Amino acid sequence: MLDLGIILTVFALAFVAELPDKSAVAGLVLGTRFPWPWVFTGIAAAFLTHVMIAVSAGQLLSLLPGRLVEALVAVLFLLGAWLIWREGAHQDEIEAEGEAESADAVSGKFDGAGFFKVASLGYGVIFVAEWGDLTQILTANLAAKYDDPLSVGIGVTLGLWTVALLAILGGKTLLKVLPIVWITRVAAVVMVVLGVLSAVSAIGG
Repeated sequence: MLDLGIILTVFALAFVAELPDKSAVAGLVLGTRFPWPWVFTGIAAAFLTHVMIAVSAGQLLSLLPGRLVEALVAVLFLLGAWLIWREGAHQDEIEAEGEAESADAVSGKFDGAGFFKVASLGYGVIFVAEWGDLTQILTANLAAKYDDPLSVGIGVTLGLWTVALLAILGGKTLLKVLPIVWITRVAAVVMVVLGVLSAVSAIGG
């Protein structure tokens, strides 16, 4: 049975974790070159693939003894807090990197491309960019913590899709309205709190 509380919690965490990521910047760049439904189809499929992989990894972690799982979850939350804090501090570099990669991907051979080529491009760019990314680590962590793969998978997927859609349709405007640095700071603090709570749970048994 789906747990709405878990879905909303992981949605919020995935959303703020993905906002400063170069994948969002890549979606923005691709959205300026090709029809947005084509781009979103490929990006959404890539995110779904990564969520399924990460949730499966989290389920494997949940098979470990309870206290060990809580300890690993605590470490991963603290790692996630550090990563998202760092991403927020280097937002200009992340944007430049994402724009450069996307520009290279669309140059030449994708001019005048149809739906399949554009969707494949969106899928490929995101699929490669998300390996070992913060949101992938976070998803595995949440799947291990809550032991509810369906709720976690739905929440994370919707969070990632929402960021992708916002980036494709109006990323520059969004960045002017929402100061990424402060959003990442708040997200980092939340992850530290979750990490401390998991550590206390692991110590207390």
